[in-house]
Amino acid sequence: GKSSYEIAQMGIGLVPGDREIFPDLTVWENLDIGRKNPKEDGWTFEKVFTLFPALEVIQTRKGGYLSGGEQQMLAVARTLMGNPGLLLLDEPSEGLAPIIAKELQKQIIKLRDKGETILLAEQNFQFCLETCSRSYVLEKGQIAWQGTIEDLKNKEEVKARYLLL
Repeated sequence: GKSSYEIAQMGIGLVPGDREIFPDLTVWENLDIGRKNPKEDGWTFEKVFTLFPALEVIQTRKGGYLSGGEQQMLAVARTLMGNPGLLLLDEPSEGLAPIIAKELQKQIIKLRDKGETILLAEQNFQFCLETCSRSYVLEKGQIAWQGTIEDLKNKEEVKARYLLL
């Protein structure tokens, strides 16, 4: 296995399910820590504040004083500051109020529509249906089924076997 540093150097950015922001650092400092691999067209403070305007308003607030939704936005924004080629999102809607999850989902869709490559691990099936273009169903660490979201919508046997709806 590779270290976290080696994985990041490969251009993979992880937004962990437990967010893992730095509670004693401000929003700005959390974002600054995430900066690496500067690119001419890469992510900047201005760009992440455009995607998540709420973060600009609270940029001097310490991470430990943020709501769950604000922490999740910060975790995504901090990862984007590293200019990853692949953004891994682990359960981004977990623990969020439905209205906050919906707002975060809109930003993930914006990222997708801008051409960001995203791999989403999510337990909320509706969130996936509305956000993703492809689906991979895993069983015991192996791909049990794969296809487009449209294919999945029509595969009753896959939904019945693997998905709790």
